[in-house]
Amino acid sequence: MSRKTTRRSALLALPVAGLLGLLPAGCGQPASGGQPASGSRPTSAPPVRLVNPAGPVLSPSASSRPPVAINYPAEGGNRWRTAAAESPAPRGKGELMRYRVSVERDIVGIETSAFAAEVTGYLNDEEGWTADGSLTLRRVGPGQPADFTIYLATPGTRDELCGDVPDGYTSCRNGARVVLNVARWVKGVPRYGAPLATYREYMVNHEVGHRLGHGHERCPGRGEPAPVMQQQTLGLHGCTANAKPYLDGESYHGRSGAYDDPIPPRERGRAG
Repeated sequence: MSRKTTRRSALLALPVAGLLGLLPAGCGQPASGGQPASGSRPTSAPPVRLVNPAGPVLSPSASSRPPVAINYPAEGGNRWRTAAAESPAPRGKGELMRYRVSVERDIVGIETSAFAAEVTGYLNDEEGWTADGSLTLRRVGPGQPADFTIYLATPGTRDELCGDVPDGYTSCRNGARVVLNVARWVKGVPRYGAPLATYREYMVNHEVGHRLGHGHERCPGRGEPAPVMQQQTLGLHGCTANAKPYLDGESYHGRSGAYDDPIPPRERGRAG
């Protein structure tokens, strides 16, 4: 049996988390970058207490601590906490791209440092975007020059930063903004067919992939791993969940094109 067949069989055997499944991707069309407004605005809804039936909502780096309840309003104030630079800084011979990681201040229960460590771990994975050595991704701190910023945002601020059709549900990339919806980070999507950590890694790699210039792709065939640039939040369309840009040492791709499925009616107007 080849390594690739073994890898795909392992993906098919991923455990099913009860809260995960199909949702729309909502990736924003590329637009001019820039930082969000720093001023605050009133929230229109009380904080939402979220409970993750798949287990405590903690990043891997904080897994030894007691579970912390995560709360966030439907619409935050567009104010941010930015993580420190990673240390030691990764070295590489490829093109250097620097990124910041920021968490909206209205989000309670997710430490900025823990979230940043989880994101950086995904980006520096041996099967991540830097796998072939042509690219180096480095997290920088507040005030340092950056090529893009990864935001963990409330659903309402997501709509503000993405500048696309407001849905309060999906994540997006808009110019130099990589916007991750905290509702998806905490709850994932129904019937995804893989653990929450896999979906989180997919979120990061998919939206950062847009910043790196990659477009949408489709499932290459039933039972195959989904390309990371497939809109897996719109459904797997016969593929199996996959969060990695590289598989078995090779860049993994599907057919070109996006899925145009609308947000399911039951999800419209929901904050999370």
